[in-house]
Amino acid sequence: MKWVQPDPKRENWYWPTEALKERAWISDPHIYETAGADPVHFWAQRAEELVWFQKWKETHVDEPYAYKWFVGGKINISYNSLDRHVEAGQGDKVALIWEPEPTQEPNRILTYRELLAEVSRLANALKRLGIKKGDRVGIYLPMIPEAVIAMQACVRIGAVHTVVFSAFSAESLRDRLLDSGARLLITADGYYRRGKVIDLKLQADQALAGTKVEKVIVVRRTGHPIPMNPNRDLWYPELVQGEKDFCPAEPMDGEDLAFILYTSGTTGKPKGVMHATGGYAVQVYATAKWDFNLHEDDVHFCTADVGWITGHSYLNYGPLMNGVATVVYEGSPDYPDFGRMWQIIEKHKVTVYYTAPTAIRMHVKWGDEWPKKYDLSSLRVLGTVGEPINEEAWLWYFKLIGGERCPIIDTWWQTETGATCVQALPGIGPFIPTVAGRPFPGIKAKIVDAGGQPVKLGEGGYLVLEPPFPPALTRGLYGDPEKFKATYFGEFGPKLYFTKDGARMDEMGNIRITGRVDDVMNVAGHRLATAEVEDALAQHPLVSEVAVVSRPDDIKGEVPVAFVLLKAGAQPSEELKKELIKTVDKHIGPTARPAEIFFTEDVPKTRSGKIMRRVLKALVRGEPVGDITTLRNPEVVELLKQVVGYKD
Repeated sequence: MKWVQPDPKRENWYWPTEALKERAWISDPHIYETAGADPVHFWAQRAEELVWFQKWKETHVDEPYAYKWFVGGKINISYNSLDRHVEAGQGDKVALIWEPEPTQEPNRILTYRELLAEVSRLANALKRLGIKKGDRVGIYLPMIPEAVIAMQACVRIGAVHTVVFSAFSAESLRDRLLDSGARLLITADGYYRRGKVIDLKLQADQALAGTKVEKVIVVRRTGHPIPMNPNRDLWYPELVQGEKDFCPAEPMDGEDLAFILYTSGTTGKPKGVMHATGGYAVQVYATAKWDFNLHEDDVHFCTADVGWITGHSYLNYGPLMNGVATVVYEGSPDYPDFGRMWQIIEKHKVTVYYTAPTAIRMHVKWGDEWPKKYDLSSLRVLGTVGEPINEEAWLWYFKLIGGERCPIIDTWWQTETGATCVQALPGIGPFIPTVAGRPFPGIKAKIVDAGGQPVKLGEGGYLVLEPPFPPALTRGLYGDPEKFKATYFGEFGPKLYFTKDGARMDEMGNIRITGRVDDVMNVAGHRLATAEVEDALAQHPLVSEVAVVSRPDDIKGEVPVAFVLLKAGAQPSEELKKELIKTVDKHIGPTARPAEIFFTEDVPKTRSGKIMRRVLKALVRGEPVGDITTLRNPEVVELLKQVVGYKD
């Protein structure tokens, strides 16, 4: 059954079918009014669906810079992820499906009972090593089952994990270990990426100098020889061997620190974003359930690395708290060919696929023939995360991958929010290309001007969250309360959380994210988001991907500069540049015209597929490009230097 479009004046609005409404947890749009009238009661109802060792005394406390949720309640995230399903008779249900990159290797599949046993053995081993509630533990692991196991083991005993993306450099790891004061690190010998062995232990060893790390647990993944410090390093298999397969879950207060996750700071120093146990658990559980319409027969495939908040919330904790199977893929989306992700979906009968717009645009560039080789009929819900999605990629995803039967849940959220905050719900809609949707029920958001006053509908402004702030919202920056206040509340005061994102809202309350404020240009006095220019350029039929950055201009203040990747067979030309400028004129106006358009085969990207616009901005401004060790394609930087005429 195809999607219905009841209003011909809104031909790009898609609505759920009756069949989806029947399956959806929520299909009555009045939920927005009900939850908005009493958000605290709404979140208390969601919290009741989880297991609490002791019910909270106060649902919400609204204090400046010190808002709290579920005060006095006792809960454990790992217990709600694992034990409660086993105790409910679901122990033999598949919890985790691991897909290694090498195609000749077998999958590793763990049931809820088996995953609980694995988590318990590591948790007991950590306790034997002296790790206790409140201690910080670094996790520097690739996309292997032990990454999920390590995170679950930490929250099980009340240790505070800080997961570091495995593609980050030794220096990046050291910064995070130093700032958090981690006593122990869990890492691996290495992992596979595009058929090559990446030596992770070497990076870990280089990072440890000067830190408080006393012990290093090393997972065997590749088996290649690595140096082991006999006084410090411990092999994972030997460490957990003989440990009991059950470890009691530590009762955690609703406001106890669950984990620290570091995100980029404007000064270059990473910010340690802190999340509290109770509020994080409730919002992640509820949003995973409602956003992706999760039922016990679902197979959820989130492509995010565990080193990012998306991997925390919607690869690990969200799916497992909802009792569904979660897919963990080790490698690259283009290995051994461009069809790998679609092959995984067909193989494991994935029902929910959650990925980034950048990844979707890569697939568009690689060609329609790849997904057409595979049976994607198991899919029921599609999701996007990480950045605004352009209309062409949205429609390609909707039509080719979802077969026009799957809603696209375009989620807006941040490391700081911990869980999704803006999206369209599967049973309600509408699903509008380039528009995220409405704030999740129980979350209050609005668009304001520079003075903190609401803007008119349709006008651009700043997206802010209002009290009561979402339960999962960060409780602060580790060790730096003043920076926390200045970063998120310095602009508008303690009653408005400043997201640093630009946005517009329509009369129905749907929000379109226009990009980070950092990515907003001031062109001849006009505020212009780079994401909007990217979206306009991507409308051209020959364009597969675009990255736009700003460059200073003596007359206009700033001007946009575009890096354009063309579809297979398309050739760069001056005539095509003129066509692209006309496309921008048509979709935005002459003000947004790129000052320069560079055609390129590739742009610098992280291993998770995100475009590193910081590097592009440095290239067009003639500034130092900085650290490029986290790029999956560092060689492209030298090529782009020639393209833009960069001089070292």
